[in-house]
Parts: sequence; structure tokens; C-alpha cells
Amino acid sequence: MRVKIFFLMLCSTVRVLSVNAQQEVQFSQYVFNGLAVNPAYAGYRGDAYLNATYRKQWVDFPGAPQTGIVSLDGLPNWIQDERVGLGLQAQWDKLGPQEYLSLAGSYAYRIPLNESGSSRLSIGMGLSLAQYSVKGNMMQFTDVNDPSAPAGKISSLKPDASFGIYYNTSSFYAGVSILQLFSQEISGKMAVTGDSREYLVIKRTKHYYFTSGFLVNLSDQLKLKPSIMVKEDFKGPTSFDLNAFLLLSERLWLGGSYRSSADIWKKHRVQDGLMKSNAASAIVEFFANDRLRIGYSYDFTTSGLSSYQSGSHEISIGLLLLSKKRQDRVLSPRYF
Repeated sequence: MRVKIFFLMLCSTVRVLSVNAQQEVQFSQYVFNGLAVNPAYAGYRGDAYLNATYRKQWVDFPGAPQTGIVSLDGLPNWIQDERVGLGLQAQWDKLGPQEYLSLAGSYAYRIPLNESGSSRLSIGMGLSLAQYSVKGNMMQFTDVNDPSAPAGKISSLKPDASFGIYYNTSSFYAGVSILQLFSQEISGKMAVTGDSREYLVIKRTKHYYFTSGFLVNLSDQLKLKPSIMVKEDFKGPTSFDLNAFLLLSERLWLGGSYRSSADIWKKHRVQDGLMKSNAASAIVEFFANDRLRIGYSYDFTTSGLSSYQSGSHEISIGLLLLSKKRQDRVLSPRYF
């Protein structure tokens, strides 16, 4: 079967290399929604928090990835001591003719470490169900009657799980997590079955995350928040993000991120001479009021891919939903 999807295949290959052979989706604005990388983050803000993010990657590149995520987390009203956080998250990811849909639920047990509750250690887990799909109508075939060509959309379902630990104070946080716990380590592909045939698609693989950051008060109206994220799958180079943000007048976050990789563990599977894909992001987050946050980021690569596309755009919105039990209390700032 000869399939005229050169650019889509190229896009798939480049995307794998650009994230260091790691297929887990990463948002530039994850620093404002920790639930995306750690189930133990559920309930961190106290009140219910609704977040939605849409990412369009590599604008003008054929078959480029598009990703969306919607999450809701908070503390259930029927539990009095605020020790349990719950979260729900839906994600959609499209790459050429491939599509990924998932629905995940998170549970976090939050252990207070001081009387005020400003310092906590949370242990969380998540369960998810993912649908991997291939859309045959997005492919152009040399032989339209080729029996090997998928007809329409074919899909397969796969359950998965995640685990995380999250520690925070009012000015510091650190977390470790594992996503895609049920992933097979042998192959980075998954068979999608349709019409008695199987088609291989890129699947999510097990990833380990470390995140940490702290807050520095520069003045009454200015705060600095540096942070780092390290992502590892023990198959390719270790990916890391360095972030720095300034908070102006408790309303406007201005900052950026630099993403790169390094072969820290000298893995034998890493191809010699593999090019690192460096990228940078400019990020702005605006709090319209105490409950509504609007964010935008622009990513640009500094590798050879930069001449074939015009960057990546990401928009997000977050809304704090006050429960009836907590409407009369003063809102405490949540910087992480």
C-alpha cells in the first residue's frame, strides 16, 4: 500500500523527536494547572476550579498537532476536614489522521502539616480510559480500492492509571508523578483494529515528572516565581523546562519558559547524534477578577523545524467556583 501522507508521516516523526521520543502531551501553561501532570494536585485551590486549554502547534505545518483539555477539581462538600480532593479531566489530541481522546478521574488525600493548613502533603492517584483512533478519510491512497486502507474511523479503548505526590507551602511546592502506569515498555505503538486488520498508531508511554517552584516577594506589588519541570521516560533524552514569571499587582503574570533536553542517564537506546529540539515560550496570564484567569502563550522553536512553521499558540481560561459553604470566607491567594 502506497499512501500519500508524506507530510503527515513527517509530522509524526518530527513530533516524536521534538519531545525527545516522548508521546505525552505537554502544555506550556501547565504551571497554572498542575492537575495536567500530577493527580495529587486535585483540590489544591480549595474551591472547585474549572480550567480549559486549547493548543495549536506548528501553525502552517501540514497535519500539525491540535490539543484540548478541560478539567474540574476541588474539595467535595460532604467531607468536612478538607482532606480529600477530587478531579475530572477530559483531553483530546489530534495528529494528522490519528486522534486520542481520554477521560480521567483523580483522587488526592491531603495531609495538613501545620495548624493553618497552608502546608500540606498530598498523595493522589488517577484512573483513565483512552480511545485511540485512525481516520481513513484523512488519508490519500494511490489505489482507492486497496483492501488494506482503513474505511472511515476505527478506534480502540485502553484503560490507564497515574500516581503522584505533591507538597506545598504558601511559597514553595514540589511534586513527583508517574503518568500512563499501564503502558507497555516494549513498544511505543498501539494496534487499532478495524475490518479484521490492525493499524499502528503512536501511543502514550509511561512518563515520570518532577516539578518544583517557589515564590519571592520583591515588593508589595511585585513577586517572582521561578520553577522547573523534569520529564523522563528512560527511552530518550531527559526533557526539562525552566520557567520564570513576574506577578504585577496580584493581577498580571508575565513570563516565559525554555525547554530543552539532555542525555543525563546515558541511555543505550538513545541514537548517537540525535538533535536536541529547543523551544521557548512567552506567556501572559491575566486575572480579570479574583475568580477568572485568562492566559495566552506563544511558542517558537530554535531548531531546524523553525523554518517550516510559524510557532505554536495556546490559550487557556480558568474559573474558580465558590461553594455555598465557603462563600463568606476570604479568598487566599493560590500562586501555584
